[in-house]
Amino acid sequence: MTVTPQPEHADEVRPGDALVKAGGIVFIVGAVATLATMAPLFLDVDPFPSYAWAVCMLMGVGFAISAAGVLRSAAAQRRDARASQA
Repeated sequence: MTVTPQPEHADEVRPGDALVKAGGIVFIVGAVATLATMAPLFLDVDPFPSYAWAVCMLMGVGFAISAAGVLRSAAAQRRDARASQA
């Protein structure tokens, strides 16, 4: 059996982690809203009002929040790498 070595700080919370998690939650809310909003188009029922369509935009917002978290994490890793070289 092979054991994969874990990094020293595997359980440590890094910068940007909270943004990635929050962005994922917002994205999922937007995806569920999109599915719910599109369902009446296929089921021959009255469509939802326009504010329901606006909730679908949360998919893009969640993606942007997650991307900001990834960029923040990358910047912190870059900063740590430069500090360790000095």
